[in-house]
Amino acid sequence: MDNKLEPFAHQQFINVETYRRSGHGVPTPVWFVEDMGTLYVRTVDGSGKVKRIHNNPRVRVMPCDVRGGSLGEWVEGQARFADAAESNRVNQLLAHKYGLQKAMFEIMGKLQGRQYTVIAIQV
Repeated sequence: MDNKLEPFAHQQFINVETYRRSGHGVPTPVWFVEDMGTLYVRTVDGSGKVKRIHNNPRVRVMPCDVRGGSLGEWVEGQARFADAAESNRVNQLLAHKYGLQKAMFEIMGKLQGRQYTVIAIQV
């Protein structure tokens, strides 16, 4: 595992900081998985994170607790949107990592008609 990724091993959440056009950072704690040296996050289409990454792919990430409390140091990264094959793989990895919790969020999301985007982060 890449040394930059070691702090994320065995963590449940990461804080992803995306940037507004003004340059102001917006941190958001999220579920994630690591696969082949890339951190992946799944989020609702059209969310603030998605809009901000469209405008600026620069991000910072750090391990955190459920409320975003720091469990490590910020690491600089670049974000991009995953393709369909990557997104399917990430969805399976998230299901394996988060189990019943993810299944419940999936049911709620389907009932609400939500669509999702997968963000790939290179650190």
